[in-house]
Amino acid sequence: MKRILSNILLAGALALLALPARAQEITLKAVSAFNDGTAFSRPFERFVNKVNAEGKGLVHIRYLGGGGKVMSPFEVGNAVRTGVVDVANTTSAFYTNFLPEADALKLTQRTIQELRKNGGWEFLNQLHNQKLNAYYLAHQGDGIPFHLYLTKKIDGPSLTGLKIRVTPVYRAFFQDLGATVVQTAPGEVYTALERGIVDGYGWPIQGVLDLGWQEVTKYRVDPGFYNVDVGVLVNLDTWKKLSGPQREFLQKMAEWLEGTNADNAAINVEEAAKQAKAGIQTLTLSGAQAKEYLERAQAAGWADILKASPESGAKLKTLLSR
Repeated sequence: MKRILSNILLAGALALLALPARAQEITLKAVSAFNDGTAFSRPFERFVNKVNAEGKGLVHIRYLGGGGKVMSPFEVGNAVRTGVVDVANTTSAFYTNFLPEADALKLTQRTIQELRKNGGWEFLNQLHNQKLNAYYLAHQGDGIPFHLYLTKKIDGPSLTGLKIRVTPVYRAFFQDLGATVVQTAPGEVYTALERGIVDGYGWPIQGVLDLGWQEVTKYRVDPGFYNVDVGVLVNLDTWKKLSGPQREFLQKMAEWLEGTNADNAAINVEEAAKQAKAGIQTLTLSGAQAKEYLERAQAAGWADILKASPESGAKLKTLLSR
């Protein structure tokens, strides 16, 4: 009897010891601005799975979904700002109304690892803290260029007479090339192309086939320009509530996620081959035309940022440029 009682007391003591570990686990609600299973949600989905597998007792992420399933992509930034969600996978193009300086990320010529060393990430995080009430946990997209995709053929940089679907990423650039620009959510692009409402769109080298847009796309213009930026943001109030071990763990997971950027060069080659197989032809600008095209992309991008925020924009240009 004494032995049974002793075992019961021991089991009770062990249960009590386990309580603090269980009690400190926090569940964070998360969304993605991109469709589930597509190019710019897949890395985040892997991140969520890794956090949940390795963070037991510390952090659990409850992924609510992406691509308009929970909310419009353009509402995701505000959802983080107000704490409607704790974590979001999104691009700065969807929250430039709160933080116009974040659009500079598309112009970076440095990897996130370099920006963490030269003060670039620290300054970007300060801006996110101040203007979006967010902690900039991780950055994805290094090495993934944007491209212009068309239903009509061009023979130079001019887009005069063409209607192009845009986000804030390339609005200024395409306008500078003479295009009439139309902003829509990604989910509306297929129909707009199919009905001839637009003649083309900007999008990275990755992800076109995920969305089925190859069916209504005839050409991709090379070279690519800018650099994809997809960030993992955490509501700042939520971040401050986390314990030291919880923050350290998430930062470790962020480092892992940022390390996957090294895979992008190989994925880009695969995606270009898939596009060609699907019937998308390549229109290659070369020589003086390519030089003009890329120079105007950079000039239009920085002009937009410096106009919106002269002081912060100038500092970002120094930190992000080589």
